[in-house]
Formats: sequence, C-alpha cells, structure tokens
Amino acid sequence: MPKKIRELKKMLRQAGFDCKRIRGSHERWLHRQLPELPITLAGKDSQDAKPYLEKLVNAALQKLKEKE
Repeated sequence: MPKKIRELKKMLRQAGFDCKRIRGSHERWLHRQLPELPITLAGKDSQDAKPYLEKLVNAALQKLKEKE
C-alpha cells in the first residue's frame, strides 16, 4: 500500500529536511548536508504518493545515513 504525501513529509521533517519553497501543490525540501539533492513533493497531504516519490525520499534518507 503506498504511503501518503503527509507520511513522506513527516519522514523528511524527522530527518532534518526543511520545506524551503511552496508553489501551488509543489513543495521543495532541502537538507543542509545534501544540497545537491533537493526533493520536490507534489500533491495534497491526503493523496497517495507516487512510487517514484517514495523511492526518491528513501534514497535521500539512505544517502543521509551514509554521510553520518
């Protein structure tokens, strides 16, 4: 079952990402240790996340763990 957009936002927030820009339904999330990897989430909080968004968030969290 796919995660909701709000769950992805929660995961990013807990990992130290900040929402730097909102334009319509698109939010740009950045982490100071990963400036080369911005994440753009599109959709409302209650919508199911697309599989590519889940993969992108999981990859960013994994890369962050490797840097620590």
